[in-house]
Amino acid sequence: MGLKEIIEHHVLDHIWSRLAFGPLSLPISKHLLMMGIASLILLVVFPLLIRSRSAALAPFRAMVEVIFLFIRDEIVLPNLGPKGAPYMGYFATLFFFILVVNLIGLVPYGATATGNLAVTGGLALISFIVINFTGMKEQGVLGYFAHLVPKGVPVWLYPILFPIEVLGLFIKAVALCIRLFANMLGGHIVILSFISFIFIFGSLGAAVGFAVAPVSVLLVLFMMCLELFVAFLQAYIFVFLTAIFTGMAMHPH
Repeated sequence: MGLKEIIEHHVLDHIWSRLAFGPLSLPISKHLLMMGIASLILLVVFPLLIRSRSAALAPFRAMVEVIFLFIRDEIVLPNLGPKGAPYMGYFATLFFFILVVNLIGLVPYGATATGNLAVTGGLALISFIVINFTGMKEQGVLGYFAHLVPKGVPVWLYPILFPIEVLGLFIKAVALCIRLFANMLGGHIVILSFISFIFIFGSLGAAVGFAVAPVSVLLVLFMMCLELFVAFLQAYIFVFLTAIFTGMAMHPH
């Protein structure tokens, strides 16, 4: 199996079967399974963890509480203002879902669903709906679109700027989608490439393969530690940018 086939086997999604719902067909795939496991953790494990009074689980409860407070006090409220409190449920769920999906991808035999463009596209679509819904809710539909172009702009510029600003609404969602997808996919490709060095140089001779193996393993360990950091970082960036875009939609000034 060549390097290309190895990377495709471990990175790309694999459809096992399909469920038919009339004209629709739902693919049962590896990434869907990973998202199902992540959803199960959020729906079952997290509530049990938070409601537990076990002293052994206290550090985990404290970690979840610290992250939740950070999202509220450093991301949501500064960008959305006091009216952002009702949206805390969405932003917290978004962060923990992306984080858990990212971390599952680091587990042996796991897969990173956020390395799938369809998954990140779905997350970006939901954020796109939330961003524009909050803007229309706060300003009204007409007021929301009226404030897309800043006040004081010459009238003759409106036919140019208004389509650009409308297009910008979609570009923001696309940016969210591509950023998460590319960062999660890229790290895994680098890790698999380092592992493949062992077999590539091993084809030149057993001695060369054994000499390269320790270097490849150290590089892989370094990248795994970096990927652990990136799993948290990308969840934070996705939520942070969504909060910024939502705040811009709610408060045009």
